[in-house]
Amino acid sequence: MPPAASTPREVTLGVGSGVESTDMVLNIGPQHPATHGVLRLRVVLDGERVASADPVVGYMHRGAEKLFEVRDYRQITVLANRHDWLSAFGNELGVVLGVEAMLGMEVPERAVWARTLLAELNRVLNHLMFLGSYPLELGAITPVFYAFNEREEIQAVMEEIAGGRMHYMFNRVGGLKDDLPAGWLDRVARAVDGVRGRLPQLESLLVGNEILQARTKGVGVLSPELVHAYGVSGPIARASGVDLDLRRDAPYLAYGELFGEGGPGRVVTRTDGDCLARLEVLLEQTHVSLDLADACVDRLRTLAPGPVNQRLPKVLKVPEGDRYTATENPLGLNGYYLVSRGEKTPWRLKLRSASFNNVAVLSEVLPGHLVADLVAILGSMFFVVGDVDK
Repeated sequence: MPPAASTPREVTLGVGSGVESTDMVLNIGPQHPATHGVLRLRVVLDGERVASADPVVGYMHRGAEKLFEVRDYRQITVLANRHDWLSAFGNELGVVLGVEAMLGMEVPERAVWARTLLAELNRVLNHLMFLGSYPLELGAITPVFYAFNEREEIQAVMEEIAGGRMHYMFNRVGGLKDDLPAGWLDRVARAVDGVRGRLPQLESLLVGNEILQARTKGVGVLSPELVHAYGVSGPIARASGVDLDLRRDAPYLAYGELFGEGGPGRVVTRTDGDCLARLEVLLEQTHVSLDLADACVDRLRTLAPGPVNQRLPKVLKVPEGDRYTATENPLGLNGYYLVSRGEKTPWRLKLRSASFNNVAVLSEVLPGHLVADLVAILGSMFFVVGDVDK
C-alpha cells in the first residue's frame, strides 16, 4: 500500500485558537469484500466525510482486446464471456451478432428465440446475485441465502443446456451449439414459475425494511446529468430517470416483438437516483425478465423443429469493414467495435463494457458523503471488476 499523502490545512477550534490539521488519505482495497473483484478506492477524508474519491482500476486487467486480435472468430467467444462473469451469455451475444451482421448471415428463428430466452435467464442470475450480495454488504446476512436458492433453480437449467455454470459457450456464429434437449422447455417453465413464486420471500426482507431504507434512501444520489456525462447505463441509469433500454429502443434478437405492443416487455425506471432506487429497479426488473422468459418458452413451443445454426466454412473470414454492435447487458450497455481486414482474426475488436462507466462516476457521487455510507453507495453501483478491467 503506498504511503498516505497529506495536505496541511488551517482549521479553527474555538475562538482565537488555530491548529494545523491534515486530511486523511484512506486506501479501500485493492482487496475489499464489497468490491466484486479487485478494486482500489483512494479516498481523502475530512473528518468522517469524503472530500474526494478516485477509483484505481487495472488490478484484473489481462489485455482481452489484444487477445481478441490473435484468435479466430470462434475462439473470441471463449474470451468474450469472461470479463463479466455474471453475464457470460450476454457477453457472447455482442460478438456473434456483430460477426453475423458483417457476414450478412440470417440466423434460424429457433436460435433467435432460444438466444433471447437464455439471455433473460442469464439476466435473472445476474440480478439475483446483486439482490443477495448488496444487503450482505450492508450487514444483512439472510437475503443472500434466499437469492442463492433461486439462482440454483435457474443455474440448473442453464447448466443442463450448456454444460457450464458460469461460462456457457453456447453461442456460435450462425446460431447455437446444439438444439434444445427434450423436455428442457418444461423444466425451464417450472424453474421460472418456482422462482417467481418464491421471490416475494426475498422481497419481504428488502422492501420496507427500516434499516435498509435508513442506509439507502437519499444516499448516493446520481443525477441524470451525471448519467449522461459519464455514460452510465443499465439499471443504475434507469434508477435516475434515464429511460433507455436497447431491448426496446434498438431491438435485437426477438426483443422487437417482446417489447412491442401487447408484449410483456417494459422498461423499469425510478426518479430518485439513490441507492434504494437502484435496488428497486433491479428487483422489479427481475420480474420483467421472468415474464420475458415465459413468453420465449411459449413461442419456442409453437415453432416447428428445425436447425438452430448455420453451416460455417472450416476457416471463417469476415469481409473487410467495420461495425459497432451494442447490446443491453444486465449491468448496462455492452458495445463491440469490430474492424476486419478480411482475415480469420479481427484487426481490432474494441470492447465497451458497462461496469467501467458505472465505476468512473464514483468520483462524482462519493464526495460529501460519510465514510459509513461509502460501502452502501459502492455496492449499489452494480459492477463486476473484471468487466471494468477487461
